Amino acid sequence: MSLYRALPYAKKLLTEHTPEGGITVDATAGNGYDTVDLAKLAGPAGTVYSFDIQHAAIEATKKKLTDHKLDSRVLLVNDGHENMKTYIAPEHAGRIDTAVFNLGYLPGSDKTVSTQADTTIAAIETLLSCLRPGGLIVLVIYHGHEEGRREKETLMTYLASLPQEKADVLLYAFLNQKNEPPFLAAVEKKADA
Repeated sequence: MSLYRALPYAKKLLTEHTPEGGITVDATAGNGYDTVDLAKLAGPAGTVYSFDIQHAAIEATKKKLTDHKLDSRVLLVNDGHENMKTYIAPEHAGRIDTAVFNLGYLPGSDKTVSTQADTTIAAIETLLSCLRPGGLIVLVIYHGHEEGRREKETLMTYLASLPQEKADVLLYAFLNQKNEPPFLAAVEKKADA
């Protein structure tokens, strides 16, 4: 068996933590792949919140959802993930099972539009208050560009500072790979947090 790369490992973690009928968040819709996967995992009784600040990302995600007949399970939000608290239904607070971020820029688009550490951290803070005990946040961190390096440094400091009584934080990365491949961080909310 080979070691998982960051994206397959992210998918494995999300699959293991998203129950049928679950509530989940794609904090960076991008081209829609994670939103589609989460909608399949959550099933017809589940709910997926999918955020992206770029209209092109929302349109690409909407098309993928329609093609897979999954659009009824997803609330698409053309807004920054730092504003997610505005959109999450009050009855879902404290019940979210999983969330995923693919940080960096939208593949095939304007590379100057990239996720930012301050908005990502604000979104994580919101999610920590909205996750169920045992809920999981998965972050795939692309740091092979200038803004990505800045975001990575700030994010690593923030994640390392999370109290262990509140959450377990996992870092999963290949140390000997060229070209700064993405790596994964996972935050699991403690049962008594």
